[in-house]
Amino acid sequence: MTTLLISDLHLHPGAPEVTDGFVTYLEHTASQADALYILGDFFEAWVGDDILDLPEAEPSGNAALVKRVVEALRTLSHAGTAIYLMHGNRDFLMGKRFADTCGATLLDDPTRLDNGDEPLLLMHGDSLCTRDDAYMAFRAKARDPQWQAQILAMSIPERLALAKQIREQSGDANSNKAEDIMDVTPDEVIKEMTAHGVTTLIHGHTHRPAVHQVTLDDQPAARIVLGDWQPDQGWDIRLVSGQAPELRDFPLDAPPSA
Repeated sequence: MTTLLISDLHLHPGAPEVTDGFVTYLEHTASQADALYILGDFFEAWVGDDILDLPEAEPSGNAALVKRVVEALRTLSHAGTAIYLMHGNRDFLMGKRFADTCGATLLDDPTRLDNGDEPLLLMHGDSLCTRDDAYMAFRAKARDPQWQAQILAMSIPERLALAKQIREQSGDANSNKAEDIMDVTPDEVIKEMTAHGVTTLIHGHTHRPAVHQVTLDDQPAARIVLGDWQPDQGWDIRLVSGQAPELRDFPLDAPPSA
């Protein structure tokens, strides 16, 4: 069994190369796999599943982007590849309607996945960055059902404008933060891996792809970080049942085999 994991594509109308590369990846790579896991920040911003109701020609370009992505995922699903979606910090309003339309299943964060006899822990990764007090406060608010209901009661243009404002404020704030504050907290990594009984953790969010060696109860363990997709480069992790996870980067116009 072959499973693929990706994260942090940040799809948006202003980066058509990434969308093109993603569709190519589905056609040439994911179509050969048994399952595809998308571990958050699939979209740069997701303002609600009712964006599916917008006419394709609406001026922001979001409806046309979403339509293309939905069609590509649905084609993959109908061909037999199971698709799983996890929320990120950019697309936490992604809902069941969108997942159902794509032929996908929404995942909890974290989720445990069996790879042969070895269980893995899948996360987006933002909840591990506990030293970033300002972000953790926003994260708690953004996952409050009452706050989400207030946002979803706004018009789509208002939500798109709010999402842009939040991204700009986040960028300004992050430029003044120390690098280690925006990375994961080592103690939180150990805590999560211990709580879920795993020796391998896979996540995205930090945009710092690497394989980190971890010591867990005096035993070797690993934290594998997916990279974010750029106009000329993508990242995935290839899992073959019973084998160690393989972190790969590749040109978007020439994705690898599954």
